[in-house]
Amino acid sequence: MIGTRSRGTELSAPDHNKLALKAFRKVGLQDDEDVKFMLMGSKLKKIKSGTWKKNRRLKLQEDGLSIWCESRNKAPTFSVMDIRDIQEGHRSEVMKKHGSSFSEKRCFTITFTSSRTNLDLVAESEEEGRRWVQGLKKLINRVETMSQREKIEHLIHQHLEKADKNNDNKISFKEVKNLLKMINLKVDDDFVNSLFQQCDKSKTNTLEEHEIEEFCNLLMQRPELDEIFQHFSGQGQWLTVCEVENFLKEQKEASTAVTCLSIMQKYGFNDNAKQNQFLTQDGFMMYLLSPDGDVFNSDHDKVYQDMTQPLGHYFISTSHNTYLMEDQLGGPSSTEAYIRALLRGCRCVELDCWEGPNGEPIIYHGHTFTSKILFKDVIRTIRDYAFTVSPYPVILSLENHCGVEQQTVMARHLKDILGEMLVTAPLDGKILSELPSPERLKRKILIRGKKLQSSESTPEQLEEITDEYEEESVKNEKKNRKKLTSELSELVIYCQSTPFQSFEQTWSRQAAHETSSFSETKAKKLIAENGPTFVLHNTLQLSKVYPLGSRIHSSNFNPQEMWNAGCQLVALNFQKPGMEMDLNKGKFRQNGRSGYILKPSFMRDASVRFDPSWPLSGAGLDRKQLIINIITAQQLPKVNKDKKNSIVDPLVRVEVHGVPDDNSMQKTRYIENNGFNPVWNEVLQFTISVPELALIRFIVEDYDTASSNDFIGQFTLPFTSVKEGYRHIHLLSKDSASLSPATLFIRIRIKHL
Repeated sequence: MIGTRSRGTELSAPDHNKLALKAFRKVGLQDDEDVKFMLMGSKLKKIKSGTWKKNRRLKLQEDGLSIWCESRNKAPTFSVMDIRDIQEGHRSEVMKKHGSSFSEKRCFTITFTSSRTNLDLVAESEEEGRRWVQGLKKLINRVETMSQREKIEHLIHQHLEKADKNNDNKISFKEVKNLLKMINLKVDDDFVNSLFQQCDKSKTNTLEEHEIEEFCNLLMQRPELDEIFQHFSGQGQWLTVCEVENFLKEQKEASTAVTCLSIMQKYGFNDNAKQNQFLTQDGFMMYLLSPDGDVFNSDHDKVYQDMTQPLGHYFISTSHNTYLMEDQLGGPSSTEAYIRALLRGCRCVELDCWEGPNGEPIIYHGHTFTSKILFKDVIRTIRDYAFTVSPYPVILSLENHCGVEQQTVMARHLKDILGEMLVTAPLDGKILSELPSPERLKRKILIRGKKLQSSESTPEQLEEITDEYEEESVKNEKKNRKKLTSELSELVIYCQSTPFQSFEQTWSRQAAHETSSFSETKAKKLIAENGPTFVLHNTLQLSKVYPLGSRIHSSNFNPQEMWNAGCQLVALNFQKPGMEMDLNKGKFRQNGRSGYILKPSFMRDASVRFDPSWPLSGAGLDRKQLIINIITAQQLPKVNKDKKNSIVDPLVRVEVHGVPDDNSMQKTRYIENNGFNPVWNEVLQFTISVPELALIRFIVEDYDTASSNDFIGQFTLPFTSVKEGYRHIHLLSKDSASLSPATLFIRIRIKHL
C-alpha cells in the first residue's frame, strides 16, 4: 500500500502498478509534493451535524484523478472532474454551524458540480489541511486544461488498471474482454482475438508496455474522422493552409489564411507540423474535439448582447423556493441551495420569510416540515456569492410573513449586510417611465416585494399569493393581517409586487416599476386567451411565473411556453433535475452565463404584435430548416453500473422546443451493445418558424424493450447558438454535471426557407 511507503518513493517503487502510473502521467502532477501527500492518504474528520462528526480516510487513487473516501453508504470513489470548488475555512453552512470549534486552517469543504452532498472535512493539522486544499486545487486546474484526447486516454488507462486483476502490468485475452465490457462495448470473440493478435507482437498471449499502448490507440480510432480528413486532404497525410480553408468553409467559419494558420499553430501536433504550416490528422482530431469544434458557438461564452436595454427587455434566470434542497414538504432548507443557484447564473432568488425565535426572522416553506434557516445567514450567503459568475443585478423576491418587529430586523440586516450593493433609492433620484438596464445595475441587489403607497402610513398588506400551497394559510392569516413597515417598504424601488387585475389597468398606469406574479395555470390561461397582449404587457413591466403548490416533489412546468409570452422571471425549482431545468440551463448557457438574455426585437417593441401561438410574417416568423446528421457517439457512460455485464443500447433523441408549431421530436434507431463508439449515420430534419425562441435538446438514451428508456446524457442550447458543420456535443448528466469524455459527433446544416 502506498500509505506505508516513505513519502519520496511511492511513485518509483518497483511494485507500483505501471498501468496506473501511465494514467497518472497523463495528469502530469506525479512529482508535485502536495499530490504525493494526497497519494499517501489521510485520516480526516467528516462533519454532518453537531453530533455527527466521524473519522474518515481519504486517499488520492493511483490514476491521479480519483479520490477514495471511506463511506458507509455511497460509492466510495469520486472523480476530481466532478469537483466544483474547494471552500477553505468555515464557509459552508455545516462548517459555520458545526465546525467553529476547529481552526479554520484545518477545515475545508469539497463541493460538487452534481447534486452530490458537500464533503465537510477537518484535517488533523493545519499543514495537512493546507496540503489537501493545495493539491485538490492543482488537480482541478489540471482537469480544466486537459484536452479531450487526454481525458479519453486517462479513462482507458483507469479501466486497464481495473482489468489487470493480478496486478502483473500485463493484459491477458480474458482481461481484454473484461476491459471492453468496462468501457461499454460488446463485440464477438473473433474480433477481440483479431485485435489482440494484432497487438501481441511478442507472441506471449499477453499485452505489455507498448503493446497496450497500441491496443489503446486501436480502440480510440475514429474512422468517421479519418474519412473527413482524407476527403479534405485529398488522401494526403496532412492538411495544407488551402485545405484547412476549404474545411472551414464547410463549417461556415471565417476562412482567411490568418485564421487557418492560427488553427495550425494551436492544434499542430508537433513542431515539424507548425514550422511547415500543415495540420496532421491527430491535430485535426484535437481541433474537432476542442471548443472550436463544439456545437455551441464559443463567441456566446462571453457577454455579446446589448446590456443597456430596460430590465424588462430580458429573460432573467429565476429560482423558485430557492432555499429548498429537496421537496416542498419535509426536505432541508439550506444556504447551500442559494450558493448552487447563484453559481448556475440565477439572478432572481426567493426568500420566504417567517417569524423566528429570539427576534430573528427565518426562511422556510411555511406550514410544512421543511427545516428552517436564519434570514441573516441567507443574506450573508447572497452577499458572498451574488456576483461570482455574473456581474449583473440580483433580485431578492421577498415573501414576507413577518410581524412589524421582525420586518424591521429584516430591513436592518439587508442594509447592514449588503451595504452599497443594495439599491435603496432610484438611480437618478426619480422613478423613470422605464426600468434601468442590467448595465446600470451591475453588482447591485434589488428587493422585490410589497410597497406602501405614499398616502398611507402602515396599512394592512395587500396579499399577492405566490405559492398555491400556502393559499389556505394566507386566507387564515387574513384574520390577523400583518402591517407592512416603512423600513422594509422603502427598500422596494424597481420591483414593486402588485396583484394583477387586468392588462388594461396595467397599461393605463404605465408603472414600469410594478411587477406581478402568476401561477403557471393563470399564465397559461392568459396566453391562450390573449397571448399578444401578454407579450405587450411584458414590454412594460416584469412578470414572474411560479410552479403550482401541488408540485410537492419540486417538479417543474415547461418554461418555454412562458418565455414565448415574454415573461421574464420564469421561476423553477433548481434542485429538481429534468427536461425543464435542461431547457433553463440551455437557454441561459449563452451571453456569458450572465443570467440575462435579451428578448428578440419583436418582443421588445410595443408597436409589434407578436402572437406566441400563431406567429405572423414580420412579427417573429423566420422559417428555417435544421438538418442534423447523427454520426457517432464516444465513451458513453454505463447506466447500470452495478451490473457488471450491462452494456447500453444507445439511441439519440432530438427535441425542438419553441412556439407550438416548432415543438417536435425525432430519434434514431438504437445500436445494440455499444456505448463506446456507436455509429448511426442517420439524418433528422426540423422546420423552425421562430428560431430566436427555439431551443434544441439532444438526449442519449439506453433502449429498453420492457420499460421506458434509461437516460444517459443530454445537451441543450439555443438555436441561435448552434454552429453548422461537423461538431461535437459534450454531454451532461441528469443534474447538469459533465460526462466528459462522453460526446456525440454530428453534422449540422441550416437552410433558409
